[in-house]
Amino acid sequence: MIERDTLLPRDLTATSLTAAGFPITVSTLATKATRGGGPPYRLFGKKPLYRWGDALDWAQGRLSKPVRSTSEARSEAAA
Repeated sequence: MIERDTLLPRDLTATSLTAAGFPITVSTLATKATRGGGPPYRLFGKKPLYRWGDALDWAQGRLSKPVRSTSEARSEAAA
């Protein structure tokens, strides 16, 4: 288990999020770092480092509410 304060490079952040059930690629994290909307990160020189707790909170925040059917999911997405 990764400690919440552990700093991870982008590739390990993507791998760890995917292993935790949040499939995401390195290129998606890079795009979100450029355009916004991704997890917060810090720079160590030119290298982006993600705090595991921040990345996990970001991914969990993107989850929908629990739904019981596809029609319920569609109405949730439209809200």
